[in-house]
Amino acid sequence: MNSRRTFLKQAGLAAAGTFLLPSFADALTNKAPKKVGIQLYTLRSDLPKDVTGVIKKVAQMGYKEVETYGYSVDNGFWGLDAKSFASLLKENGLKAPSGHYGLDKYMLDGNTDVLKTYIEAANITRGEYITVPHLGTDLRKNLDDYKKIAARLNQAAELCRASGLKLAYHNHNFEFDAFGNSYGYDILLKETDPKLVQFELDLYWVVRSGKDPVKFFEANPGRFPMWHIKDMDKADRTKNTEVGNGSINFKSIYAASKLAGLKHAFVEQENNYAPDLFKSIENSIGYINKELI
Repeated sequence: MNSRRTFLKQAGLAAAGTFLLPSFADALTNKAPKKVGIQLYTLRSDLPKDVTGVIKKVAQMGYKEVETYGYSVDNGFWGLDAKSFASLLKENGLKAPSGHYGLDKYMLDGNTDVLKTYIEAANITRGEYITVPHLGTDLRKNLDDYKKIAARLNQAAELCRASGLKLAYHNHNFEFDAFGNSYGYDILLKETDPKLVQFELDLYWVVRSGKDPVKFFEANPGRFPMWHIKDMDKADRTKNTEVGNGSINFKSIYAASKLAGLKHAFVEQENNYAPDLFKSIENSIGYINKELI
């Protein structure tokens, strides 16, 4: 009886904690994903020429997830409409939990028409996240601009949630440019609703900006369900390299994956492929499978 009472008491406390601090509770219980994804922008030189062939190669290398980019109503996913692309993924045993969808115009005028087309495509491809990939220079000139962006993100996230999706924001390095004693990324974290807006942390850009990814996890547990696993060339910080071949200590970052709330990790390499594009992504997933998960 005592053990049962103890169990019920602990369960009640756990439930209360989950209600009060959902992101922290998720961070404590989440397990680091054992599957590896790839941001398809890595393959932008070959993908538009042969979507079917490239997707097949990605699956054959052992990738289980992809993150899309560049969708539009007119061109779809590199010439394939959403239904055809969803079928291609299914044929190759792949999922696309996230897509990068440009929202600069929405950030300017609040018109949700384009966002609604993204939501439709994401639902057809069984996505989970609409991810904002970048902000144009004119949108982010000062901290007030970032506050406006945060408000737009909250609004967009409400629309996504109503359609069964989530909204995430992907960083580069400009979000860490200082405005006095603060910077844009700090504003985005503070002024977006943690129940609505999540973050996809590009580890390369964070480290290149002189920041520690783990510090973000500690300050904002559970808000980073997605990462870009992108390594930094040892000789030239402006270049990428294969995961495990560069200067970023991914083992220490992965050790905090539960705290981050990590669910999806996408390899990305934008340049400096060695010896070639497909060998680079093959080497990256090999390192991750052997050393990180």
